[in-house]
Parts: sequence; C-alpha cells; structure tokens
Amino acid sequence: MKEEIEKLAKSKQTAVKTLFAALKIIKAAGGSMPGKEVMAKMRESLAFSDWEKEIYEKTGYIRWESIFLFYSIDLIKAGYLRKNKRIWYLTEEGEKALQKGPLELMKSANVAYKQWYKENKLKDERSETEAGEEELTDSGQLQRATIDQLEIQAIEGIKDAINQKNAYEFQDLVAALLRAMKYYTPFISPKGRDGGLDVVAYRDPLGASEPRIKVQVKHKPDTTVPVNDIRSLVGLLNKSGDIGLFVTSGRFTNESEKFARDSHIHVRLIDIDAFIQLWQQFYDALTDEEKNWLPLHKVFFLGTNE
Repeated sequence: MKEEIEKLAKSKQTAVKTLFAALKIIKAAGGSMPGKEVMAKMRESLAFSDWEKEIYEKTGYIRWESIFLFYSIDLIKAGYLRKNKRIWYLTEEGEKALQKGPLELMKSANVAYKQWYKENKLKDERSETEAGEEELTDSGQLQRATIDQLEIQAIEGIKDAINQKNAYEFQDLVAALLRAMKYYTPFISPKGRDGGLDVVAYRDPLGASEPRIKVQVKHKPDTTVPVNDIRSLVGLLNKSGDIGLFVTSGRFTNESEKFARDSHIHVRLIDIDAFIQLWQQFYDALTDEEKNWLPLHKVFFLGTNE
C-alpha cells in the first residue's frame, strides 16, 4: 500500500493520511469533536513535510490544512462525516470505512464526491499539474475549505477572549445572554460567595411563570466538568417548574452528558462551543454595554449550493 500511496500526487498523499487520521481521532473521542480540536490533534500526532507545512498561496493557510479541509468535503459526500455548527460527527458509514485503511478510505470518498458532481451535472474542476501535484481548483470546494479555516480561526479568537475573563466576568456574560433570550435575572451571585447557585432566571419579573432556571457557571477553560457537579445542581432543583442550566467555558465529561440526558429533571449543559453559538445568535438582542463585554464583528461570505 505504501508504494501505491507514493505514486499519488503529493496533495493526495496528504489527503490520504489526514482524512484517515481525522476520522480515527473523532472515533477515539466518542464519535464527535469540535473541528478545531480535530485539527489540533492532527497537528500534534502527524509528521508533516516542509512542503506540507508551507503556506499555500491559493488560500493563505498552511498547505496540509487546506488540503485536508478541501478533501473533507469528499468525506461528507460519502456520508462518512457530518459537520454541524463546528462540531464534526463520525457516522456509522464512516466508522465502517475506517476498516478499509487510509488509501481505500480516501478512494471511496473521492468516488462518492465525483458521483455527487455527476448527479448534479457539474464539471469536475480538479486537475494535475505537469509536476504531478493535484491543484485544488474546484472553486466551490476550495471556497468551502477556506471558509472552514476562517471560521476555526475566528472561534479561536472568541475563545481566547473568553479565557481572559475572570470567573465573575464570565458569569456576567452568562446572565447577559439569558437577558438577551428574554429572561429576567433577579439574582446573580455576588463576589466572594462560594457554592450554591450563580444565576437565577425567570420568564417574568416575579418568577411566577415556569420554567424557573437555576444556573451554575464554571469558568475553567482547560477542564471538563465531572458528573458530581451536575448531580449537585440537580439537588438544588427542589421546586415544581425548576430546571437546571450548567454553563462552562470548558467541556463536560461523557458521564456528565449522559447523566443530564437521563435525569428525571430537565438539565441543560452548555459548553464553550454552545455558549459561543448562543452569543452569536442573540448578539443583536444584547445591550450596547453587554456587547462590549464580548464584541463581535459580523462578516458575510458568498455561499455555495453544496
């Protein structure tokens, strides 16, 4: 197989190892993972040549990253991978395709992509140069890969800004988001208070209408929230109409997520990615002062019909 891979154009050789590695990484993470983290894991675990680490002039980004994101569209068309709001999901078909090995995985995904092109009566724009390097010339696919890279870069910037906040500033962001969602926040935990609830939110000023949301906030970007923390929140939901909300600037363990799903009392978990999505969604409903706490700038790109 090694000899067969070495006969491929250099960009396809890069695609072979990165596509396979990405699906393996997502599988090891339990079947889903933020795209940025998949890229980071590949950066740590794979050996790249100087050519692969160069800036690719067509996109302005590192060549291997551009190649991977370009060919990841093949994985999507083959049904091996789904991307939804920056989270990448390994499908059942993708898990089975891993058994094919790196080369056959890439080939089968490429066949699926070409079939999609044919069914949509589009012209396949991929071509090879005289030097044997496949040019990434499919304009729609190249555009999608570039937008993926820009989105990853943008989210990284937002996360860095959140990470620089202290615990009470992040708590204020959570309360502001709830107000933008048309909740009242009569209680926000004061500085120095330890334990208990961090925010209480109501649908009406008096808290007479259900649901009444009891919120715990944890600002620890580099940690995962253990299940005992979720159990503690559930223990505070002692009135009819109470629901729990746990917001973290990090992530939740798989056990925490399972406990929340199975709980007889409604508990919603919001990790850093979900928080950023909601901040983007309700940004226009924030006050000008609240926007300044975590300001965003909207940029629109020409889309594709894929």
